[in-house]
Amino acid sequence: MRATGVETKGKWQGALAGRAELAHDQRALRRKLVTLDNGLDVLVDLPHTVALETGDALRLEDGRFAEIVAAKEPLYAITGNSTAHLAQLCWHIGNRHLPCQIEARSGVPERLLIGRDHVIKDMLEGLGAKVAEIRAPFSPLRGAYSGHENGHTHHHHG
Repeated sequence: MRATGVETKGKWQGALAGRAELAHDQRALRRKLVTLDNGLDVLVDLPHTVALETGDALRLEDGRFAEIVAAKEPLYAITGNSTAHLAQLCWHIGNRHLPCQIEARSGVPERLLIGRDHVIKDMLEGLGAKVAEIRAPFSPLRGAYSGHENGHTHHHHG
């Protein structure tokens, strides 16, 4: 079975062929074999690389869809002692070009999620952050230069 297109969350409807649970670094797809939760193998064959999020779907050649689900990953949940402190921690994480997810409530950032790295953990704790190990789905912000057709495309130019 081949996947030849992508539909973003909330924009697709139709028969579901299955779900693909993928880590954040596995959700940037162009040409790859993906196995769905029911064992169906799907060859993703897209014209360019697309960064997918939970709820997006691959359009299969038979008209069905394969829904994308963010897999739980080993992460650090980072909190600061104020919103300004959390912003400073964001700067340090961004300065190291680390993928980071910002979680907010009512528009106010509350915590950051990043992949586990003991060196970064030590740095953040040295800056006064509270760092907890968790397992959760990870959807970091896409970079400013990643391309944003439909909010999800990621082009590489050579």
